[in-house]
Amino acid sequence: MELLLNPVVISLVKVLVIILLFVMVVGTVLTLMERKWMSAVQDRIGPNRANIGSFRGRGTLHIAADGLKSIFKEDTVPEGANRFVFTIAPFFGFFSAIVIWAVIPFAGPLGGFTFQITDVNIGMLLVFAVTSLGVYGTVLAGWSSNNKFAVLGAARGTSQMLSYEIFLGLSLVGLFMIVGSVRVSDLVAYQNTYWFGDVLPKWGVLTQPVSCVLFFVAMLAEAKRLPFDAPEGESEIIAGYFLEYSGMRYAAFMLAEYVAIVGIGALTVTLFFGGYHVPWLHADGFHLLGAVLPLPAWLVVLLQLGAFIGKVLFFCWLVIILRWTVPRFRFDQIMALGWKRLLPVCLANVAVTALVLLAVDGWQ
Repeated sequence: MELLLNPVVISLVKVLVIILLFVMVVGTVLTLMERKWMSAVQDRIGPNRANIGSFRGRGTLHIAADGLKSIFKEDTVPEGANRFVFTIAPFFGFFSAIVIWAVIPFAGPLGGFTFQITDVNIGMLLVFAVTSLGVYGTVLAGWSSNNKFAVLGAARGTSQMLSYEIFLGLSLVGLFMIVGSVRVSDLVAYQNTYWFGDVLPKWGVLTQPVSCVLFFVAMLAEAKRLPFDAPEGESEIIAGYFLEYSGMRYAAFMLAEYVAIVGIGALTVTLFFGGYHVPWLHADGFHLLGAVLPLPAWLVVLLQLGAFIGKVLFFCWLVIILRWTVPRFRFDQIMALGWKRLLPVCLANVAVTALVLLAVDGWQ
């Protein structure tokens, strides 16, 4: 019993549950969801051939079929490639997409148990540091492949990701100024405070709407999702930086992309859409206009878990929709959008937020 109450054991259990039973499962299902949505947009059936006897499962068996194909497919290394770097490159992006979940809270505390792996005071700074590691996977995969198209894709990906990291950080400065902290639990707790008594929640999308849009766009560019997938432009550079990959190493690149989609949804929800909070729901029940509807603590936590997962799945769906409704930008357009449009808007948002905070402090 003492072993089960050990903080290290509890943290390991949280890692296994969050990563294996939520992030990996949702990321894997998104591979089918995207192809289904793509087929709907293109007015065709989509994946429906994988079967066990007469059972097809409306395409769900394609998830297992893809996994088996990746396991048994020949894993080749191109002539002249750096074998060691070529082997480890796919896992940089996968690692950076997974580690951000260490600081994401899924629900409020229940007794002494918290639904968060760790709550470090550097919070979002840790997220920025970890996500920046993804660029290493891109550049090393292209360079080690000994292929000019892969190198071109890596050059595109590196310049794009490094550029949009700047806008990613700047987009959140206004939010940090309002809350006064970069700790994730503080950012989430602030969004369960209210204007006009207990009427309008102070969600990040309401306090910093410009930051919300900038952050979401920058996250799409960081994940190299359409319309920012120039590093993988099949019609231009033949699949880009992972051109020479096959088998499980190729699958690692693909799975990392879909895990990153789940991460985009989780970070957007955590920072701008109340995190796990449900409007007017507090630890003891619903509060609105002075009335209180008491609820048991376990039910409050279940509602918070459901709200968080539902919000995350909505943004995963939104990211997939964007891929099949927005055309790809040219690479020069991507860079121009960042440096000539997003950077001035980010700086202006920080300046306006600072002036408003000064005015509010002076008025008080």
